[in-house]
Amino acid sequence: QVQLVESGGGLVQAGGSLRVSCAASGRTFSSYTMGWFRQAPGKEREFVAAITSSSGRPHYNYYASSVEGRFTISGDNAKNAVYLQMNSLEPEDTAVYYCAAAERRLYGGSWATLSAYDHWGQGTQVTVSS
Repeated sequence: QVQLVESGGGLVQAGGSLRVSCAASGRTFSSYTMGWFRQAPGKEREFVAAITSSSGRPHYNYYASSVEGRFTISGDNAKNAVYLQMNSLEPEDTAVYYCAAAERRLYGGSWATLSAYDHWGQGTQVTVSS
């Protein structure tokens, strides 16, 4: 089993920055996809960013259009962690941010699909004040 634990959420003013982290434990995989999703009150959970990895191949990063250029996803295999650096935050970014893991490399845009992921964290709240 894989456990995902998010941390680093909090309250920040518009224009500020925040980094959320996801620590993974349990089974490890030579190929995987780690994703960040978010859910604002009254809205559906939506894709934010994903990073895919396979042994011997470069990582690929993907972003939702609403965050591209402001958010950066990165991973640290040695620490079994993935991070989401969020800059130029806007009140519209306020949501619970969830980390997700798929036990394979996802292709063809499926990294943006909730059902493609096998494991989920409990989420961390990010609030951006105006």
